[in-house]
Amino acid sequence: MADNRPAPTRTNLIRLKQQLEFASQGYELLDQKRNILIMELLNLIDLAVDFEEKSDFTLQQAHKSLRLAVIENGKLKAAALSSAINIESSITLTSRRIMGVSLPVVRTTFKEHGPYYAPEGTSSWIDNAINDFKQILSIMGELAELKISIMRLAREVRKTIRKVNALEKIAIPDLTQSIRYIQNRLEEDERDRYILMKRVKARLSNK
Repeated sequence: MADNRPAPTRTNLIRLKQQLEFASQGYELLDQKRNILIMELLNLIDLAVDFEEKSDFTLQQAHKSLRLAVIENGKLKAAALSSAINIESSITLTSRRIMGVSLPVVRTTFKEHGPYYAPEGTSSWIDNAINDFKQILSIMGELAELKISIMRLAREVRKTIRKVNALEKIAIPDLTQSIRYIQNRLEEDERDRYILMKRVKARLSNK
């Protein structure tokens, strides 16, 4: 079986100590990154749960407002009023970074071209329905932002955990073992040289 241990030289000892220091620093940084990412991920998960509840409630409100608007105004009038509504919606996508991870930022804006209809003779439920559906569109955009961010952060957390484990359980122990092996061999060689020098000195003294 091949011996993969490094040659017991001082040059290799210095090199391995430098690698161990670098690996230890990398481990500390990755461990901090992992903790920050996990905290951010948990925070986004809590927000996503809140936004899902908010979106369900707002959607129910929007359908309720629309249903009451149809009841109070009649189907034909409600259809005519809805066709007069002129609202432009636009979605702006930007990004932010958390520990090197790019996360989306979704913003929904509306541009109204009113008035759509005369307020006289129309139910306030029409206005309520418009506002509710605008709100649900904005919420859905933010919910999509949260879910994509959660997926990206979860993927990065898994990658970071793998790197941390590789350093903690493989790289750092292997380097530590190799350094200990070289140090022991160098100490043995030093003792052997010392004993040899004593013997040589003793023989020279006897002569």
